[in-house]
Amino acid sequence: MAKIHFILQGKGGVGKSVVAAFLAQFISDKGAPPTNIDTDPVNSTFCGYKSLNVKRLEIMENEEINPRSFDTLVEMIAAANGDVIIDNGASSFVPLSHFLISNQVPALLAEMGHELVVHTVVTGGQALLDTISGFNQLVSQFPAEALFVVWLNPFWGPIEHEGKGFEQMKAYTTNKARVSAIIQLPSLKKETYGRDLGEMLQDRLTFDQAIAQESLTIMTRQRLKIIKGQVYTQMDNATVL
Repeated sequence: MAKIHFILQGKGGVGKSVVAAFLAQFISDKGAPPTNIDTDPVNSTFCGYKSLNVKRLEIMENEEINPRSFDTLVEMIAAANGDVIIDNGASSFVPLSHFLISNQVPALLAEMGHELVVHTVVTGGQALLDTISGFNQLVSQFPAEALFVVWLNPFWGPIEHEGKGFEQMKAYTTNKARVSAIIQLPSLKKETYGRDLGEMLQDRLTFDQAIAQESLTIMTRQRLKIIKGQVYTQMDNATVL
């Protein structure tokens, strides 16, 4: 049984492509490289990771899902030998979510013997309420076949509202049964760990590529090893992955 991972969130710049890249590296390191697809119509960041062999697929036309392009996506999923990761842009969040649900794609994937795993990002700062709203939309609209993984990204600030963390918020407590895993991305000091990770992401490098670069300082590579370990430990504990 393969897992079909969709990265979905209606707010831009919250780390969807980072999640896709981390997920692709994690699954590859387990010995079964996934099929990676970038459908973001505006910022094809995931496609920039050359070592991950990401395929670019345009699924939008005139702000709507092109049915024939979506058919191609389903055929790519059907032809894949293992897991599939699909990074989707903020601008296509609503039409793609609607298209997946109205065409009963979660049930179709189940009939094909696959599991649908929806990954969504919740971030702090000004985007907090928008990303919480996106999470709410997804869990309320997708059927029971869909499994959910929530990635908490504190890059823009603490994920807190009225003194409550995500797991104390009504959005989560109401939908707790639908969430298979929560992955907390580390809060990093910007002048050290944060800078090192930011430069790695900007260069579209995997952890292994960056750690192997002798042009980086020993401590930079050490910090990247620590970040990788922190993220991978949580992903290892997420049995849905």
